[in-house]
Amino acid sequence: MKYPAFALAVAFTAAAPLLAADNTTRGVAIAAGAVREARQDMAAEFAGRTLRPGQYVWDAEQRDVEVTRVVLDLSRQLAFAYADDELIAVSTISSGDKNHLSPVGVFPILEKKRMHRSIRYDNAPMPFMQRINEYGVALHAGNLPGHPASHGCIRLPNAFAAKLFEATAVGTEVLIAEPEGPPTKA
Repeated sequence: MKYPAFALAVAFTAAAPLLAADNTTRGVAIAAGAVREARQDMAAEFAGRTLRPGQYVWDAEQRDVEVTRVVLDLSRQLAFAYADDELIAVSTISSGDKNHLSPVGVFPILEKKRMHRSIRYDNAPMPFMQRINEYGVALHAGNLPGHPASHGCIRLPNAFAAKLFEATAVGTEVLIAEPEGPPTKA
């Protein structure tokens, strides 16, 4: 397997959808390994690409494929979408700000709604919502100012959020970390 750092997590999800989050030290370490490997894959697959806030790249040959894993790099504000072991897309994100940190670890997509409104934050729209924990943290389309600015959710460019919504399923694995390391171009 190409990604031994999280072989146990992948083996578990191959047997059945991931039903519980893992934000233990082990889960955070698995997610950090996934982010480091995603950065390497990005350099190999999308070398020389630089993404500004709100931009993404999706491999044109992989438009109708199932996304089996989403990796989120909080330190670089990037999302990586995989079809099995192949990186197929990279996008900018806006994660939780310093007062509302996004969770780290390994999470399943628990719920999907094409159009959702926040119960906590003034009925704010959350298009293409994919909830990853019991506290309402989700991946969804939203404003991307180029830095962490959400209340803990992961904001995505609208078109990317729509594609990702169509390509994932309840149970799809989402790995979130903020490992150290030099910035990498997308």
